[in-house]
Amino acid sequence: MNNIVKKGIICSMIGIMQLGIGTAVIEASPRHEGRHYEERYEHHNEDRDHWDNRDHRIQEERARHEREMVRREHEEEWQWHERQQREKEHHEEVMRTIGGLALLYLITNS
Repeated sequence: MNNIVKKGIICSMIGIMQLGIGTAVIEASPRHEGRHYEERYEHHNEDRDHWDNRDHRIQEERARHEREMVRREHEEEWQWHERQQREKEHHEEVMRTIGGLALLYLITNS
């Protein structure tokens, strides 16, 4: 029984090593070099577009937040402070959502 387990472990390790060597050879082959470059370039463009879009959404949210924080003519002082508190909570939630989506994007596309 002990010999069978040892032989199974040795065969598994040999198989893993062959798989690793095969993967290294495939990745190093010149056939794939051009295609990977194009894929990386396209991926880079997608990343830039994603971050530009994210920056645009952050700018829009900050501008909206600034507009909402200004006191309106018909508002009482206490109403204004309540609305500011609600707006501050909403703004923080939106910014966390934008940041969370960016983090999720980075994790899934790494």
